[in-house]
Amino acid sequence: MRAGLAALVLLGCFLPATLVEAQDVEIGRQTAAKWCSGCHQIDPQSPVSNDTVPSFASIARMSSTTEMSLAAFLSTSHNRMPDFSLTRTEIRDVSAYILSLKQPAPRNRTD
Repeated sequence: MRAGLAALVLLGCFLPATLVEAQDVEIGRQTAAKWCSGCHQIDPQSPVSNDTVPSFASIARMSSTTEMSLAAFLSTSHNRMPDFSLTRTEIRDVSAYILSLKQPAPRNRTD
C-alpha cells in the first residue's frame, strides 16, 4: 500500500504540470461567459458581441494557438483587453475551453 502511494507521488513529480493539474473545460466556459463574452463570441450559440474581435472558435483554429500560447497571452495585460488578472487555474480552464473549440482538420474523402 505504501509502495503504491509512494509510486504515485513520485510519478506526479515527473508528469507535466498540465497533467497533474487537470483543466476543467466547463469551468473555463463559465469563466469565459463571465469575463469574455462582453467582447468575444465564446461559443457558436452565443450572439456576436463585437465583430471586430475574434471569436473563441476562430482563436482556437489559429495555428499559433496552443496551451502554452494561450497561457502566455492570458497571463499578460494587453492594451485592447481589460486586465482581469485571471488566476493560473482560471487561465488553464479558459485555455482548455478555447482548445476544446478547435475543429479537427477536414479529412480527404476517397469514397
